[in-house]
Amino acid sequence: MSVFIHESHPTFHLQNDEISYVMRVLPDGQLGQLYFGSRIHDRETFDYLLEGAMRSHSAYPEDDQDLLSQEHVKLEYPSFGTGDYRQGAIEILQPNGSRVSNFKYQGYDLLPGKPVLEGLPATYTESDDEAETLVIHLNDSVSGAAIDLLYTIFARGGILTRSAKITNNGSESFLLERAMSFCLDLPDCRYDWIQFSGSWARERFPVKRRLDIGTTEIESLRGHSSHQQNPFVILKRPEADEFSGEVIGLSFVYSGNFRTSAQVDPYGVTRLMTGINPTWFSWKLESGQSFQTPEAVMVYSRDGMNGMSQTLHNLYRTRLVRGEWRDQVCPILINNWEATYFDFNEEKLLHIAEKAKECGVELFVLDDGWFGARRNDRAGLGDWVPCTDLLPEGIVGLADKITALGLRFGLWIEPEMVNPDSDLYRAHPDWCLHVPGRPSSLCRGQLVLDFSRPEVVDYIHAMIAKILREAKISYIKWDMNRSITECYSAAASPDHQGEIFHRQILGVYDLYERLLQEFPHVLLESCAGGGGRFDAGMLYYAPQAWTSDDTDAMERLRIQYGTSYGYPLSSMGSHVSAVPNHQLNRTTPLKTRAEVAYFGSYGYELDLNRLSAQEQEEVSRYSQFMKDHRQLLQYGTFYRLQSPFEGNEAAWMVASEDLSEAIVGFYRTLSTVNQHFSRVYLKGLDPDACYHIDGMGDFYGDELMNAGLVVSDGTSGKVGEDILPASDFFSRLFILRRCGCKNTESRD
Repeated sequence: MSVFIHESHPTFHLQNDEISYVMRVLPDGQLGQLYFGSRIHDRETFDYLLEGAMRSHSAYPEDDQDLLSQEHVKLEYPSFGTGDYRQGAIEILQPNGSRVSNFKYQGYDLLPGKPVLEGLPATYTESDDEAETLVIHLNDSVSGAAIDLLYTIFARGGILTRSAKITNNGSESFLLERAMSFCLDLPDCRYDWIQFSGSWARERFPVKRRLDIGTTEIESLRGHSSHQQNPFVILKRPEADEFSGEVIGLSFVYSGNFRTSAQVDPYGVTRLMTGINPTWFSWKLESGQSFQTPEAVMVYSRDGMNGMSQTLHNLYRTRLVRGEWRDQVCPILINNWEATYFDFNEEKLLHIAEKAKECGVELFVLDDGWFGARRNDRAGLGDWVPCTDLLPEGIVGLADKITALGLRFGLWIEPEMVNPDSDLYRAHPDWCLHVPGRPSSLCRGQLVLDFSRPEVVDYIHAMIAKILREAKISYIKWDMNRSITECYSAAASPDHQGEIFHRQILGVYDLYERLLQEFPHVLLESCAGGGGRFDAGMLYYAPQAWTSDDTDAMERLRIQYGTSYGYPLSSMGSHVSAVPNHQLNRTTPLKTRAEVAYFGSYGYELDLNRLSAQEQEEVSRYSQFMKDHRQLLQYGTFYRLQSPFEGNEAAWMVASEDLSEAIVGFYRTLSTVNQHFSRVYLKGLDPDACYHIDGMGDFYGDELMNAGLVVSDGTSGKVGEDILPASDFFSRLFILRRCGCKNTESRD
């Protein structure tokens, strides 16, 4: 890792083992971008990459002798209004009504390691030699606004992080109306754009389109990252695939409103940006005040989309997730929600827990309905006091009884919400987001608490912390079941209302951080009606997330496959649920449900007492299998092999870091007859090592990767007396273990 700085015509070259990023101060004082991609040698000047020409209807500085219009150069943090007609990264409304600004280079600082972004989630380092951070200072002399652009390059991997800090050094206040975290101008538009879209119960399905002149954009204005769009996109060359070709991944480490866009101008230049959604955003900066944008993480790979994903997985597992649970395997849990919904008492819960313990479960989680007047989803939210009608000795007593069984105990909460039918709302109706004089919209019978107000966060913290201090709780499932409407705070003045969406998520982060610091032993799992806030920002506080409320195994194949492009397996809550499935009414084999759920943080979402004795014995075997292999399944290198979005079959695998073992999952949605023979081409093995596969024999790694793993079964040919027919919703696992033999033949 090196940052080369050439002072004579200020040029900055950030370089590590895989990538280079080159910037230059332009003749007009703006900061321009010259190159981003595979590592290149440093040189004294890269000015040959700075091209200019006279073009009609373009604006040029009066003293520009180099024909460098802002419209036609690649800029690092552009603003609209002085010649660049593309979308800008920053917009400031000044006291005289002008939005024109012109930020020019002032200097730089080079820091070892990576600074903390106060109050915000971000990647981090544990030693200064892991990364370097270049801070470039820009200034607008008229408004007094200053920008610090932060660039962190990690020592290994194609990783560059970006953010910006805006400070008012002037004498008058101004409104910051746009402050993006990241802008990258690419010299051409020959890219496929891949976004991850959906809705409740079908989150993060990949959607691909070719970039062309105009703007391709995704966003959320729901107050959270959303089920509908995810703050992660991929740009890939059209010829790039899962294992080869140039790929850029852009991940926004933020959980609120966002916008990510790719704007292609008529000359084919692509401007890629991400940041806080500027719609309904404004932030008043008084003299001397600053605003820090969230972090954006960019990953570059020449090894296709798998290469990009693996780099991002490793970064997020080890340098975004924090705390005691970062390096621990996830416990096997059972959640009572789909087993009981609101219809439970202590006796019923203990009955479920006893059977779960017999079947190898390690953690029992009590879901919604344990507090206040919560007998349905229209009452009680906000009253975090155990209901002794259901739990005679409260959460303390239930936790003691669960832990006496040899299980850990976990609890569901939804601290950001309130029901109008609650003691909290009756006492403090102004503590929810609402517009005075207008009706409030309800969703799931609830309103959103105003977490932009510190006193509201303090109140909720006190109630939750009291329970955690008193009871033996080792896990919290933190839910959030509605998007924000009527985003207005009764505590904020009119000129600060544009801050509320952002202050709301800052309040959520604050509550997470306070609980995390006081109760570091507690495993936090985030949830938002399933996958409505599955983003990098939440991983900073909660190392795993409920991937989707859709627990059907075949749908989870697609949801987990899509999620894996940007997020590691260890972060994905993946459970075996009851059949017929509660979302689709589909019945899938218990074996298939387990063999899909293995590839994540494994658990159960049903009452095991309702299974037959044979099924309970199966569950015990599946639990033991997960215990034996979860280090590999959750922290191994993951490969997408065959997409469930492209056909009737799907496959994926994980391989250990030392290449000594691997697990392959193969799945077929619907059975077929007299079909072709099938092979799956594996990845990530030692080509010279021999691997044993139970029931199949020994194979060299190069065979399995190049000739393929034969997965043909009863669907190939005619079913006979000695050939069992395949079934719908079929799955099969292949366990590979390196043998003692080694291929000693020379490899040309």
